[in-house]
Amino acid sequence: MTMSEKIALMIEDMLNEGGGAVMVQRNVLAERLGCVPSQINYVITSRFTPERGYVIESRRGGGGYIRIVKKQMGRNDYLMHFFHAVGNELTADDAIAYTENLYGSGIIDEREAHIIESAVSTSALSGVEPEARNSLRADIYRHIILSLMN
Repeated sequence: MTMSEKIALMIEDMLNEGGGAVMVQRNVLAERLGCVPSQINYVITSRFTPERGYVIESRRGGGGYIRIVKKQMGRNDYLMHFFHAVGNELTADDAIAYTENLYGSGIIDEREAHIIESAVSTSALSGVEPEARNSLRADIYRHIILSLMN
């Protein structure tokens, strides 16, 4: 297990214990895990993003902290969040990350995740000019999200 995975797991455990919210002091957490504070920053900025359903706020200084809150949203609110997050272009990697997040949050089941990933895969869009794929992928993804809403 990499240090980034250890940091992410510890923060996720803290979020679960804290009812979906946690205040983290980088230096304290870094000392507990035996890493540098910048590794904590990296994990927070790469894994606890708004696209993945988190709100981050920070206060700098000696008593500074980073507050992480897991958004509590209903199914349609969650889907609408993703609808807006997709934007006008969507890479294959981002589509997979969004789909994994929807699946991991229980918004879609495993079968739906596979269908979505297949529909927006590079191989499914192979007949489209490469420079147009991300735009078309975003359109398809947004339409799928709309069809999932009740």
